[in-house]
Amino acid sequence: MDDTALLTCPYCFESIEVYIDPQSEGELIRDCDVCCRPWSLQVSRGVDGELLIRANRAQ
Repeated sequence: MDDTALLTCPYCFESIEVYIDPQSEGELIRDCDVCCRPWSLQVSRGVDGELLIRANRAQ
């Protein structure tokens, strides 16, 4: 299973490849590698184990 995803920063709009631990689900906070602003990542997995991530600005 591939636990990486290409995400777009909600602040600077750069594309960043993100690795997610295979055991992780729920909300994670991560800083952008380019602009250092915080992201809120909503991590879930589909029924087939597919990684689903949504990145938003952290509050």
